[in-house]
Amino acid sequence: MIEDQKFHGITYQKEGLPKDDYENCTFINCIFSNSDLRGVNFIDCEFNDCNLSMVKLTNTSLKTVRFNRCKLVGLNFSDCTIFLLSLHFEECLLNLASFYKLKLKGTKFKKCNLHEVDFSEADLTAATFDNCDFAGATFENTQLGKADFRSSINYSIDPEINNIIKAKFSRDGIVGLLHKYDLQIE
Repeated sequence: MIEDQKFHGITYQKEGLPKDDYENCTFINCIFSNSDLRGVNFIDCEFNDCNLSMVKLTNTSLKTVRFNRCKLVGLNFSDCTIFLLSLHFEECLLNLASFYKLKLKGTKFKKCNLHEVDFSEADLTAATFDNCDFAGATFENTQLGKADFRSSINYSIDPEINNIIKAKFSRDGIVGLLHKYDLQIE
């Protein structure tokens, strides 16, 4: 087990991160893009200004992991180990990521680009989406009860196939709930 370490400016594309358990570690300005993190366990870790685009996450454990200002394009979080999965995203680029069928109750997304992200069948009950952009994101059979979308934009959520009970939306955002009806709202 590797504990309480800081990793700064390391490129893991060729050799990859050694498979181990990382607890209370911080990764700063590291490049993981296209690398293999299969089977690695991250517990109470933080990634700051890192590029993790297209990383393989099969059986990767992300237990209370924070991503700050990271590039996470094309990640399939659905491949992660779901036991104790806990994530927080701030100012991240998550385009083309997948959270298919994941239980992410109370997850916080702050100032994130979530273009073309798949949230199908995910449980995002009480999740907070603070100033996020959802252009092209997919919500199908998604649990969004008590989720907060008030400051977010470009979402298209069909209330008939998603649970949005007690979810919060801004008046301007209501258009994102009526998109399928092709209404002209002025």
